[in-house]
Amino acid sequence: MMAKSREFRLASRPKGWPTLENFALGEIELPAVAEGQVLVRNLFMSVDPYMRGRMNDMKSYVPPFQIGKAMEAGAVGEVMESRASGLQRGDVVTSMLGWRDCFVAEARALQRVDSKIQPLSVYLGLLGMPGLSAWVGLNLVDVKAGDRVFISGAAGAVGSVAGQLAKLRGCRVIGSAGSLAKIHWLVDDLGFDAAFNYKDGPVYPQLKKAAPDGIDVYFDNVGGEHLEAALSAMNVNGRIIACGGISGYNEETQPPGPRNMMAFVSKRLTLKGFIVRDWGSSIPEFQKEVVPLWSSGKLKMRETIVEGLENAPQAFLDMLHGANIGKMIVKLA
Repeated sequence: MMAKSREFRLASRPKGWPTLENFALGEIELPAVAEGQVLVRNLFMSVDPYMRGRMNDMKSYVPPFQIGKAMEAGAVGEVMESRASGLQRGDVVTSMLGWRDCFVAEARALQRVDSKIQPLSVYLGLLGMPGLSAWVGLNLVDVKAGDRVFISGAAGAVGSVAGQLAKLRGCRVIGSAGSLAKIHWLVDDLGFDAAFNYKDGPVYPQLKKAAPDGIDVYFDNVGGEHLEAALSAMNVNGRIIACGGISGYNEETQPPGPRNMMAFVSKRLTLKGFIVRDWGSSIPEFQKEVVPLWSSGKLKMRETIVEGLENAPQAFLDMLHGANIGKMIVKLA
């Protein structure tokens, strides 16, 4: 049915900030669909901060992308041909086989999803890995009513969900983001109690103004100056969720850590880091809670959509530079 497919490969490993030259668009012949396999046409793919780490040749919790080989990303696609039980033409599936138009894969590499839930791209954002990350992080430190919660990178895919879930739990929520438009979205649309633009000046004075009574929980997506500011603003027995550190992903030389690490001792703080892929067994529980909230309109989502596989590398670079509001999505078909 589809003899060929385009795919993006890692052309070279970046030093510092990636560029378009680090990506190469190629074409392959698709194999015939064998027993137990399906042919999928991708509809949407995700670009996420963690992919920057996979561009480096270093051991991590996921293997690095290989030069000259097709890259991977979360994707939502439509089954075009199936020789596997449980999947038929027209089914909608998620996979980790983005960065390509089409693919043939074993059925076990796919997850069938409910096509009635729209837009289908929500399975890459609020109902996908970012939403699960937000949900897991809040549960790890037992976020509860009355907590004062600070979220960095709050207008991104993870932070925006974490903030809304915290509000639904009865928390006071403060967010940081990188533009006035993002600040308005957080406060006016998502119901954050306060938000500030970290580009307007040092983080700590702005955080102190937004949270004069301190913070009990910090959901860290950024690291760096944000983490240092949060440590200074933390109340006694505060909890920190270490989800990411995008401020340092593109640095060739890592900056020194926070200068106020003694706050962990003097304030009796707790820090918990996590990798969301370790929490796959929690997906049914996550969906049971979050799908009704999405369907009822109690959780909101915003997407920045880029059209065309050929524009996926630029979408990735724009995401790293903070050009997106909400989830950055590439629409493929």
